[in-house]
Amino acid sequence: GNTNNRKQGDKNPGTEEHMSRTAIFFATGYEEIEALTVVDICRRCGLEAETVSVTEERVVESSHGVGVRADKVFSQADVPGYAMLVLPGGMPGTKNLEAHEGLMAQVDEFHKAGRYIGAICAAPTILSNLGILKGKRATCYPAMEKEIQGAALTGASVTVDGNIITSRGVGTAIDFALKLIEVLSGKEKAEEIAESIVYEKKK
Repeated sequence: GNTNNRKQGDKNPGTEEHMSRTAIFFATGYEEIEALTVVDICRRCGLEAETVSVTEERVVESSHGVGVRADKVFSQADVPGYAMLVLPGGMPGTKNLEAHEGLMAQVDEFHKAGRYIGAICAAPTILSNLGILKGKRATCYPAMEKEIQGAALTGASVTVDGNIITSRGVGTAIDFALKLIEVLSGKEKAEEIAESIVYEKKK
């Protein structure tokens, strides 16, 4: 249809498509499998996945010394324009994300608005420290469970409670990414992608 043409003057014609953009935040010391699995699987699915550096440098080094060039630096990103914010784990990446006040303010805003936030591995501790996990079901890296306040920990590979999607670590990164696809594009699309990447769930 031609519905999009009416909004020619807007920065983002085709709002629906625009609202399926996911931001994956990269801080020095991020876990590369967790971060890039989300990027890869979103893009396979046809969803826009933008990598955003919180260091203000485009190239961000992972916890294992892998430099990845981000699409944008935080100051260039229209954070409220994303459909979902994703926080990868890894150390010291998790602590470095948490130290970024602008990002923390946006995570807080997203939560207040009931908008999607994904966090994996150690990153759910960020949500816990913001008070976002109180009374919610969540999962995280086993060694980090003691740092999670007021949440019901499920021990599952991925847990969705309302707008919050949490996951345990590198070994659950594909589960996590597929769950984000399911949330944004439906179960059928997630199953299609799982099949296309030869992902076989453990029996």
